Amino acid sequence: MTNLDLYAKAEHLLGIEDATEALYDLYRSELDEYRIKSLLDVGCGRGGFMQRLISDGVICKGIDLSQVMVDECLFQGFDAQRLDIAEVEGSFDAIVSIFDVLNFMDKDTLINFLNTAATKLNDDGILIADINTRYGFSDVAEGTMSSENEKEFLSVDAQFENDELHTKFTLFEKNEDATFTKHQDTIVQYFHKIKLFQNLDGLKLVEKQKFSLYDTEDKTLLIFKKR
Repeated sequence: MTNLDLYAKAEHLLGIEDATEALYDLYRSELDEYRIKSLLDVGCGRGGFMQRLISDGVICKGIDLSQVMVDECLFQGFDAQRLDIAEVEGSFDAIVSIFDVLNFMDKDTLINFLNTAATKLNDDGILIADINTRYGFSDVAEGTMSSENEKEFLSVDAQFENDELHTKFTLFEKNEDATFTKHQDTIVQYFHKIKLFQNLDGLKLVEKQKFSLYDTEDKTLLIFKKR
């Protein structure tokens, strides 16, 4: 199991449903003014945002590096694949990367991703993504938590140092014989300064806005247009 698949299996224990819905509302409101007809959701998860846009008449494709997430999208009938963005065929009016997707990439990977994303946009296409502020990492994300139900127990320990958040996930799943199977891995996220996004080859940063998801101004929404 990859660390992203472990996250996918543990996600329902993290208590992020309300935050996810709030992000979906924000992205949807930002997209309304552009009247897009096609969308690529990078890091599509279980397809919740695609479901909303499909109901608006938008043709949606999702990609995710977790096969667990992709399988759930396919089960619901969504167009989804386990692909890197460089492997995606076609072009789109809009690309979204919702809920920290960019923070899972180090600087070089991120720049390559954004430049590649630009090649997947139609003329006048837009890319919208959110990132954590430094406060969002150091004062909101850092720390420990645990959650459980009758069949699972999750422990999360996150430490922010040198602009990196290292989050250790430990998941215990109860087996039919009352024993437990342990899954454990660490996911790394990276803090990125806004200036990193201001001199990209294929994208122009046209809007940035701090907003509060869990706490005061813990997130920044970035809107790019294709150059």
